[in-house]
Amino acid sequence: MERLRDFFSEHKKIALAFSGGTDSAFLLYAAKYFNADVKVYYVKSQFQPQFELDDAIKLSKELNADLSIINVDILSYDEVKANPKNRCYYCKKHIFSKIIEKAKKDNFTTIIDGTNYSDDILDRPGFKALQEMKVLSPLRICKITKDEVRRLSKEAGLFTYNKPAYACLATRIESGKEIMIEDLVKTSESEKYLSSLGFSDFRVRLRGENALLELKEKDLELLLKNREQIVNKLKQSYKGVALNLEVR
Repeated sequence: MERLRDFFSEHKKIALAFSGGTDSAFLLYAAKYFNADVKVYYVKSQFQPQFELDDAIKLSKELNADLSIINVDILSYDEVKANPKNRCYYCKKHIFSKIIEKAKKDNFTTIIDGTNYSDDILDRPGFKALQEMKVLSPLRICKITKDEVRRLSKEAGLFTYNKPAYACLATRIESGKEIMIEDLVKTSESEKYLSSLGFSDFRVRLRGENALLELKEKDLELLLKNREQIVNKLKQSYKGVALNLEVR
């Protein structure tokens, strides 16, 4: 926490790009803890499931933070919908442009995000967009890893301390395949269903017309226990259901 004290001493008025995940949640807590003037911005698009927004709202209320929700039709941008390998670059450009625009109207000029020191920025074209837009990443600047974020979040009593890492719904679709709203919807609904059965930290990826399940090894027993009902449920949306044996 002391490393962040210096950051927030230097940057006292900040706009936080807020996802409702572990990293940005802890960053919001730290900003409030060090008495920074912080406003949080959540971008709602077709790429985010409802539970992410619900968590963002819940945490903002718990920390008495000023939350602004920005609606973006991300599929209206052809370079995003086309889903190239660097789709995340274009997506971040559009999303953070909206945040910067709204924050500027609210008299906030310093924008921060929750990228941490464990994140592999070499494999993240979206981080390149953040650098170009001069978005600061305090956790990365202060060399705070994901494990530290979880430990400090638990100590702070944040419900997000053990929240599984979550990538946007677009990552379930192979690069080069155009992103269709119906594919995002069935992905979201399928993952919501598996969550209701007790699965955590998993993915339902679209491969051709089939669903490819990626699970943690600890959840394989749960999968076998519920195999028939899972197959019946997912085959309402997919032609077939397969399991990636290279378990996550």
